[in-house]
Amino acid sequence: MNDRKERVALLRKRAEEKILILDGAMGTMIQKHKLTEEDYRGERFADWKQDVKGNNDLLSLTRPDIIKDIHLQYIAAGADLQGTNTFSATTIAQADYGMEELAYEINFESAKIARQACDEWEAAHPGDVRFVNGAIGPTNRTASISPDVNNPGYRAITFDQLKDAYKEAANGLLDGGADTLLVETIFDTLNAKAALFAIDEVLEERGEDVPVLISGTITDASGRTLSGQTTEAFYNSVRHAKPFSIGLNCALGAAQLRPYVQELSRIAECRVSVYPNAGLPNEFGEYDQSDAEMAALVKEWAETGMVNLLGGCCGTTPPHIKAIADAVANANPRSLPKIEPRMRLSGLEPFDAA
Repeated sequence: MNDRKERVALLRKRAEEKILILDGAMGTMIQKHKLTEEDYRGERFADWKQDVKGNNDLLSLTRPDIIKDIHLQYIAAGADLQGTNTFSATTIAQADYGMEELAYEINFESAKIARQACDEWEAAHPGDVRFVNGAIGPTNRTASISPDVNNPGYRAITFDQLKDAYKEAANGLLDGGADTLLVETIFDTLNAKAALFAIDEVLEERGEDVPVLISGTITDASGRTLSGQTTEAFYNSVRHAKPFSIGLNCALGAAQLRPYVQELSRIAECRVSVYPNAGLPNEFGEYDQSDAEMAALVKEWAETGMVNLLGGCCGTTPPHIKAIADAVANANPRSLPKIEPRMRLSGLEPFDAA
């Protein structure tokens, strides 16, 4: 299926019929290859002025074979949506490696690789269309919080700088073949609002309409994002974007995320997505939760009608995604509730006008 409009229409139709499966961790799979500095550099960047090991997004340019194989593994495991290898593919995040000028190219090539993997699968399995989920990460700067404890009014980034960086990333993803845009791992809602504003501009300029997925991060047992918002306050802050889905990912495992998933399920007018970590990290920073354990936890969410999209974040692998896909294969997606229209505002806490 070569037309994005047709794929988007099919995606929306499938979302009414089943729980959509997101893929798992890209970084975890890359780490299994134990790549060296030379692997990251490739021939093109052999003489780069600084170390680039750890810049996983760069591998879309230097080791596209590895990235494509990871996508194919997740597709075979049952993932409907393939997240692009672009978590840090903005000018802001790439500045750490002096590679700001590569941001558009990384987004374009990453989406192109994911598109190729999906198209190859469909060619071998006619009618089994898979979708490219254009991932837009949070950057390594925060618009709401000062990095200087002695100067609380200072900001290391502006809204407009974020917006411009996100706009370039979104254009690269769409030009490369993305079907959706995912604003993910949100720790600062103001950053997310800049991304959503950028996406709105991009889609208006292009005359396109693609699904936008939003996924925030609850950082600890307080139930708040890093910038201090509760789950409901976070939702109130971004619901104006009328997203395809709202959800949570990273930081916590499925067991710890459950109350916040339940809260989103109660208040969200759109679909709910969740892709947790494979439990909490051990003392070595590794994730031990098995695919069966994780699948059992999220299966309960599906059976109680709380979710529409499920996948995995840090520590998850194709076996985790297959176990999740198998566990919820017969479950119905969450029905969208009818929420009473009213003014809903937020600071750190939600405020709903009576």
